[in-house]
Amino acid sequence: MPRRAASTISFRQYINEVLKNAVYEKGEVLDVVVAEAPDLPGCLTQGRSFEEARENLVDAIEVWVLAGVHEGEDMPVVNGRRLAITGAPRRQAHAQALAGVAA
Repeated sequence: MPRRAASTISFRQYINEVLKNAVYEKGEVLDVVVAEAPDLPGCLTQGRSFEEARENLVDAIEVWVLAGVHEGEDMPVVNGRRLAITGAPRRQAHAQALAGVAA
């Protein structure tokens, strides 16, 4: 069976796809909740509660993606979805991503 091409999605949709695979664990030493986005290597954070950890993870994902776009890196395909960055120059793509954060 042929493999389907990844569909492209907006910045906000991409963040939601990454969040679907997020992992949350109670801290082993400190009384915190550790949140990780395994689709984005090194993207993790923590919070005093699940809600705070999730909010912090959204921020961490946004920073991770924006930094990658700014550096011209390809974003990982997540759940068969790819971040839509058209053939525009990277500065324009970066501005697009920033506009997505404000939305």
